[in-house]
Amino acid sequence: KMKAFQTICRQFRSSKGFSVEPTTRVDFSTSSYSCSRKKKVNPYEEVDQGRYSDLVQSVLSSRGLAQTPESLFEEDNLLYGPVSKCKPPKQDEAAKVPGNWCPLFNPEKSMKPNATSTPTIPLRIPLQRNTIPSVTKVLQQTMTSEQIFYLERWKQRMILELGEDGFAEYSSNIFLQGKRFHKALESILSPQGDLKERDENLESGYVESVQHILKDVSGVRALESAVQHETLKYVGLLDCVAEYQGKLCVIDWKTSEKPKPYIRNTFDNPLQVVAYVGAINNDANYSFQVQCGLIVVAYKDGSPAHPHFMDTELCSQYWAKWLLRLEEYTKKEKNQNIQKPD
Repeated sequence: KMKAFQTICRQFRSSKGFSVEPTTRVDFSTSSYSCSRKKKVNPYEEVDQGRYSDLVQSVLSSRGLAQTPESLFEEDNLLYGPVSKCKPPKQDEAAKVPGNWCPLFNPEKSMKPNATSTPTIPLRIPLQRNTIPSVTKVLQQTMTSEQIFYLERWKQRMILELGEDGFAEYSSNIFLQGKRFHKALESILSPQGDLKERDENLESGYVESVQHILKDVSGVRALESAVQHETLKYVGLLDCVAEYQGKLCVIDWKTSEKPKPYIRNTFDNPLQVVAYVGAINNDANYSFQVQCGLIVVAYKDGSPAHPHFMDTELCSQYWAKWLLRLEEYTKKEKNQNIQKPD
């Protein structure tokens, strides 16, 4: 074929009016189809074959293995280098530590009360109104801006739906329902409760909601009883102190129109419970010590309540948060007193 091609070229040269100008480069091919075309440059030829030989071979090979997530990650690693993970957002250099630190548990009190010291009648210490702040007041005065925003938005939405008077009536009804629910539980859990009143309370949707919880509650030590932390100077009125599944707990009964299956759905309730735990452990009126908490969220329609158990470790975590809120409240009060005119 090559000889025939050369013969044709000689004939063209010998013919009149035909001349061949010298060119800097002529590409020949054995294929008549590619004679007039420039050879395509393979982009992969410019790749560093030594470094990317395995990758290039896998890409160019028509018989390559099927790609897997692992092989894709390996290829990315070869092409672009190791993955550079984003740095997590900067947090506080050091976690906030309460300046008013006080232990949650009292080493001077026994972990479990003796049988002789266990009261047969639950304690009901009345709350004395004084200048010492309550747990509820501290939490209300130290809500975060986010909490205040969502609370106000909910309030405005309810007012838009019910009107000013309707919202006031709604709030009053919610308060009364909660009060009746606590009264019913007090009657059920108290050994002095009226049997007839107990039967009437069973018709309540909230009480029906907590029936499966009440089966695990025993050894009631206190009902609607006041507590005071003698060192940190705050007071509170707890719902119940009893054993839940064999562990002594501060129990807080809550009502809700919406399901709250997780403890994070209960907002500041864990702080309230742990504040009562710390107060009991530092209140001379209580001879025993509590290490756990329980938040029970009951529902009006009678659907099973959600129990949120707080073990010793979880209580300790929330205790540190409570101390920070108490410290913040104290600072606010001092600043307000300074700003007050004489």
